[in-house]
Amino acid sequence: MTQKTLTKADLAQFTGSEQWYRHGLVRKVLYTDGAQYVAETAGAYWLLDEIAFAQAEPTVTAEEFQLWKLTVNPDRTATLTCDDGNGSVVYTKRIEYTDFPLDEITLYFTNNVILLPSEN
Repeated sequence: MTQKTLTKADLAQFTGSEQWYRHGLVRKVLYTDGAQYVAETAGAYWLLDEIAFAQAEPTVTAEEFQLWKLTVNPDRTATLTCDDGNGSVVYTKRIEYTDFPLDEITLYFTNNVILLPSEN
């Protein structure tokens, strides 16, 4: 598998979704073309998994709208946070290692759908 480079400019091109994808394990969770592109291009299906699996946490599911942010550090560790869209963090997870190509990415989760902010 050849890993392509993911850029913020690539992500900005997604302004809607023609197809919905169903998460393989958490069947009620769907994701958009943009989220699929991130997962495929960056080898980051694990990121979609983290968001889907976190829906089992009561503090996470209590939020109708969720803003998910992955921040990658120079040492390739990362932090994944979920907030309510107003800056109140409801979930944080430390990622021991990632080869995710961007320094950070933001995804939304609402109505059981993972999407890019530009697809909102």
